[in-house]
Amino acid sequence: MIKFKKLMFVLVSFAGALVFAAVAVPFSVFASGEGSIEGDKITVIIEKFEQISSIPRCPGEERNIAKMLEQWSQANDLGFKQDRKGNVLIKVRASEGFENAPVIVLQGHLDMVCEKMPDARHNFKKDALKLITDGEWLTAAGTTLGADNGIAIALCMALVEDTRVPHPPLELLFTVEEEIGLKGAAELQPAFIKGKIFINLDSEGEGILTIGSAGGAVTLITLPAETSKLPPEFGVFNLKVSGLVGGHSGMDIHRKRGNAIKIMAGALDTLNQTSPIRLVTLKGGSKVNAIPQNTRASLAFDSGVFDKFIEVVKTYAQHIQNEYMSAESEVSITLTAADGKKPAKAVNAEDTQRIIHLLSTLPNGVAAMSSEFEGNVETSNNIGLASFRKNTFGVFSLERSAVMKNIEGLQSQIQSAARKSGARAKVVDSWPAWEPNRDSALLRRSKEVYLATFDRAPKIAVVHGGLECSVIGAKIPDMDMIAIGPTIENAHSANERLHIPSVGNLWRFLTALLASYGP
Repeated sequence: MIKFKKLMFVLVSFAGALVFAAVAVPFSVFASGEGSIEGDKITVIIEKFEQISSIPRCPGEERNIAKMLEQWSQANDLGFKQDRKGNVLIKVRASEGFENAPVIVLQGHLDMVCEKMPDARHNFKKDALKLITDGEWLTAAGTTLGADNGIAIALCMALVEDTRVPHPPLELLFTVEEEIGLKGAAELQPAFIKGKIFINLDSEGEGILTIGSAGGAVTLITLPAETSKLPPEFGVFNLKVSGLVGGHSGMDIHRKRGNAIKIMAGALDTLNQTSPIRLVTLKGGSKVNAIPQNTRASLAFDSGVFDKFIEVVKTYAQHIQNEYMSAESEVSITLTAADGKKPAKAVNAEDTQRIIHLLSTLPNGVAAMSSEFEGNVETSNNIGLASFRKNTFGVFSLERSAVMKNIEGLQSQIQSAARKSGARAKVVDSWPAWEPNRDSALLRRSKEVYLATFDRAPKIAVVHGGLECSVIGAKIPDMDMIAIGPTIENAHSANERLHIPSVGNLWRFLTALLASYGP
């Protein structure tokens, strides 16, 4: 596993998010459930979530949310412990009559992706998230919502406090640093938990029973970039790609959304073919596991071709708008003169060309669809981060697949693109796939309970995102596992939103499933 501090240096240096506007209103009981037991329960869960959202909890900074859970556990006479990594386990006694039922593990993670709009003043180290209701949806003002996975914590808290809900003995497991490579799960010791029935609450589609997830790997590509003096006729200009939707690099990779880094590569290549350019800076993406929404570059070129370049950019922008018409209505590509003093140096012409070639040839997007699960992505790659650090240009790519050998195939393509550009590629992190168990007793029970509760069958799925079931299941092979959750859209971006009615449906299903273990 890549060391946290090494990766975070790059991760925290990126910023970018979709411009999103909404009218902030206080949350109250969801309209369609007002006055009902279900409506009241949704209100309680969202109130718990708002409490959680007041506590900063970026990856590696989960100490305060863990402390809140410790205090909550003490107030409710629950067992609480933490391991050396910071993972939290809360033990809940069985309801009367359920003492002989098997221990059930309910699992989520404490951290969230901390992403905001470029103009948002939110400070993730100290500010509370500002929740917004927009019809049936809950969002946050200018930032990620953190429903991935704060809603799991809120759901568990509401469940434990509701004495009307019968349940077996429970272990509430909340891991740390999930969003930067499942690191809390990776360091979890098998003896930390006792239960062998495991319900992950980090899935993002209500009505779906998830029984498997993709494995993944993070590859770092580095290319030396030498600088040299700029000729006097060269000016410096800013090229910006912005306004993209972005999203989760696993859950949204099939939605044909634009990747701002790849779009930037195309713009640079088009300009360079018209007249030589030299890079001064380039910075793109926000998280390795998020589809990049914004990329900025500072370029140097002959000032005499600026007007011509403006027309080239307009033409290229129109091409991109036509290509992504169905998914990207707000994409923007602009070229403007840079303010301030002109730098004396820029990346030389040869290394500029190598960087453009590297970004243009690295694989990105869906590589293969699943033959077993219709509509599911099997293998993909996301070019998530790109930036200079001193005299080196670096790119982080995230490869995913339900079939681990297919990740090796993608890495071979990355190695080939790197070699041809004079770069080096190295795998810095990886995790296994969670392979489906169709004979699972928990799956069979869950299907029966869901059908009885809603008079319709649930969808069975393998997700392309990474779930901690893969890592924990590898540590504890006899663990019976499923993943469930409410409907969340655009996770890992400032456009993240939670479908409020789905929280009520999740509550109904989970409480019915727990009750099914009773006498």
